[in-house]
Formats: sequence, C-alpha cells, structure tokens
Amino acid sequence: MKYWPVPNSYSKNIPINGYPGSFWEDRDDRRHCGIDIYAPEWSDVIAIENGKVINIGLFTSSLWVPYWNTTYYILIKNTTSYICKYAELRDVNVHIDEKVNSGQLIGHVGQVLNSQNITKESPSYIKRLLRKKKLSMLHLELLKVPVINIEEYLGGNWYGSKKPSYLVDPTSYLSSIRRNSSQ
Repeated sequence: MKYWPVPNSYSKNIPINGYPGSFWEDRDDRRHCGIDIYAPEWSDVIAIENGKVINIGLFTSSLWVPYWNTTYYILIKNTTSYICKYAELRDVNVHIDEKVNSGQLIGHVGQVLNSQNITKESPSYIKRLLRKKKLSMLHLELLKVPVINIEEYLGGNWYGSKKPSYLVDPTSYLSSIRRNSSQ
C-alpha cells in the first residue's frame, strides 16, 4: 500500500502546471523540480512506500539564500525502483541504509522560508508564498534510476531550461496515491 506523504497536509490537492508549488513551475530564473505539499510545521512526513534510505543531507540553508531556514532531505529508493526525495524537512528520523515501510514516520515538515529575511528584492514567488502564509511544506521529487549529479541544483530549483532526464513529474504518482489512499 502507498500512503499520502503528509497525512496532516492542508489539502491533498496537487498543484497543477503553472501554479505555485507545481512541478516544473517557471520561477523566472529557475524551474521547480518537485511538488510542494503545504502543511503546518512539525507535521509528520511518512514514507509513501517500502524502500531503503540511500542518502540524507542539507537541503536549504540561510548560508546559501538569506530567506531560507535550514532544512534537510531524505532520498528513499522505493521497491518500485523510483527514488523519492522528501525535502524541506525540519528533522530526519531515519538513517542511511535503513529499510523503511510504507506509512513509517521519516521526518517532519520544516518551515523553509524565514519571513524576516524576505525583502522586496526576493523573487516574486517567494513574496507570494509569504503573502499566502505558505512558509512550511514538504517538497517532494520523483527520480528515476540512474540518477546523475543529484546535487547540481539548489533547494529543489533547476537553473536551466532543459529538464534533467532523471527528473519525473510526480503529479500522476501522487494522484494515484490520493485516489487509492485509505487515509
């Protein structure tokens, strides 16, 4: 069974193309590499399906971008051979090489945006999130194997026009979970 990754999310609606938080959203100088699922900070994040943790790391930091808080990511290779990147996490409750079960707690939603450091010079999509009070979320990416150079983009944003071949639009994946979820 597959589970919705944030049971306490504000909604199970998936942002559609062109809307804030949608896959490959045009953010003027960059493209969004995943789907944002908005939820209160500290909301549980659970594994969508069975898999193995293959990497954990720093996802955002104010050392890189002033309006970011420190958040983390987890890469889990699912039994379906996709890799899920759960990001913008406040904390991580698993370890590299750990096997996880679908529905298992793996971390908590973080508040990625520091409202005190968002200025008039910040990108328009960041100011829009501030106005809508959408500062905490799970950023979810779906990757196909093999993944090449996963660290060559920053904070879930791709700074080029051509989508990497390993990056998959997670919309239909999440839609099927939402339809079939017993939650």
